[in-house]
Amino acid sequence: MLDPAATAFINHLLRGASWARDELRRFSGMTARFEVMPLALSLTVLESGEIAPAAAAAAPAVTIRLTPGLMLRFAVRDETAWREVGIAGDTDFASAINHLVRNLRWDVEEDLSRAFGDIAAHRMAESGRTFRRWGEQALLNTGRSFAEYWTEERPLIASAHDLDDFNRAVDELRDDVARLEKRFERYLNRQGAKTPE
Repeated sequence: MLDPAATAFINHLLRGASWARDELRRFSGMTARFEVMPLALSLTVLESGEIAPAAAAAAPAVTIRLTPGLMLRFAVRDETAWREVGIAGDTDFASAINHLVRNLRWDVEEDLSRAFGDIAAHRMAESGRTFRRWGEQALLNTGRSFAEYWTEERPLIASAHDLDDFNRAVDELRDDVARLEKRFERYLNRQGAKTPE
């Protein structure tokens, strides 16, 4: 059920971007599998540069594993999120997918203008952009609040200051143990020198 809906949406985006179809044509016949637990989506690249749901027996050329947290980071356009994606298989294909994810955009306003006209579409799109900015800010504020709660109120996560203090204490303890070992060695050497033969 997810495959046809995702395929239709992605193909809609691809039809508006010839550069993206040209990029995908190089991987014609190859299948990419996307895993976001508990869901999985397998898509095959067609000769036209568009995609189709993969056949059940199709072996993926690349498997891309995402967590729900990474999906949220992609939604707010966190550029560093791609580094944490699990990738297995053809790295060229994965790089092309990365390029598409970063650069392929949905022109919502254009689609809305076909149904409602230019002025209404512009107002709806602007409202959507305002709502998205509000959502991104709310998500950022919520994340900061949880981080503060977990580091200050109910310490599940150590703050940077606490980690620095801990590392400093470990270094001091290591140095103290090294000094104690040296003293103990000197003491044993002196005791050995005093023992008559």
